[in-house]
Amino acid sequence: MARTKAVLGAGARLSDFLAASLLARVVPADVVHAVLDEHGCNSQRIRSFPAVAGVYYCIALSLYPEAAYEEVFAVVSQGLAWASGAAQPALVAKSSISSLRSRIGSAPLSDLVKRCCVPLANARDHPHAFFAGLRLVAIDGSTFELPDEADNARVFGYPNSSAVTAGHAGFPQARCAVLIECATHAILGANIGAFCDGERGLAAALLPRLGPGMLCMADRGFNSFEHWRQAKATGADLLWRCGSTWKMPVQRVLDDGSFLSVIRPSHVTRSEADQQAITVRVIDYELPGLDDAQPRYRLLTTLLDPQLAPAMELAAVYHQRWEIESVFDELKTHLRQSRRVLRSKTPELVRQEFYGWVLAHYSVRWLLHQGASSHRIPHAELSFKGHVDLLRRTQPHSGGFPPSEAHKKTTLVP
Repeated sequence: MARTKAVLGAGARLSDFLAASLLARVVPADVVHAVLDEHGCNSQRIRSFPAVAGVYYCIALSLYPEAAYEEVFAVVSQGLAWASGAAQPALVAKSSISSLRSRIGSAPLSDLVKRCCVPLANARDHPHAFFAGLRLVAIDGSTFELPDEADNARVFGYPNSSAVTAGHAGFPQARCAVLIECATHAILGANIGAFCDGERGLAAALLPRLGPGMLCMADRGFNSFEHWRQAKATGADLLWRCGSTWKMPVQRVLDDGSFLSVIRPSHVTRSEADQQAITVRVIDYELPGLDDAQPRYRLLTTLLDPQLAPAMELAAVYHQRWEIESVFDELKTHLRQSRRVLRSKTPELVRQEFYGWVLAHYSVRWLLHQGASSHRIPHAELSFKGHVDLLRRTQPHSGGFPPSEAHKKTTLVP
């Protein structure tokens, strides 16, 4: 049965937020032009739908997951025209939009994530975002479904499923890894790969996003000597979980019950392993009274001084790593309105849509952060879904306020 295209409604425009106070402020047009120029895909002549509009369109796709391509593009292109005082652009066909997306590709969107997705919290207004002066960040991975197209299946693959006669699930799936700021849920880095790519490998590409002044948390699936070495080399401090059965030689027991140990590389000679050994602090703890708790948890950290970072405080801080699960819920449930499958039918456009999705999430989180900062309240007390709805809210075609005035209004959605 043919599906009726969803529409955005007469006069719906992203412009009132795009030009006034959100997308173009989070992802500035001059940065978009610079990135497009670097990748050689910027518009060389005046077009009815220039490449810069195509970039904003890729971000807006995730804000209107049920609307037709043409409707979403009309919102973006009309918004850009309204903001600049230009004539309203003509409507374009779906094929022209697809051609523009293909010309842009995924690399510019990936670069925009690296340039525009920066930490948001500051210690004065949001002290809960820090521990011992270190910004709390976390890294983890997840999967999502793609259109069942031959190219998507070939590049990204299917998850195995014994319950399916064909031997795999119904849709191809991609795997991703993201680095987030725990308190604000802002995504600071993202990487996408095939379903069979391990989260550890995808996360390795995000390690350069770390730096001095951060405390990075990760689950045991990411722990390896080489990843630890690379992450530590960035200047960031680390608090990673490892298997409770790992054999860790005790070098010195500390006053708080933690102890110093070393980790060494494998597959090298003993002398080489000793030369490359890294001193770590090991924290063992339990969570009594929880039915689903494991008998023991073990953390490794670069914070070696128990006076500056007591063991039980680090154990409590580590559980903020679970904020990343809320980020995946925001991406999949609230931003995409529980739509199961991405739209794009080719691998390159899947990657492009993924990075646009990340930028859309960051834009909503940026908007929410303005309210949290203005009123100095925790980000958790504000509604992500409410701010998504605010961003999607349509305005009358004539425009209720000029762009120069829109950013003066405080946004606060409890």
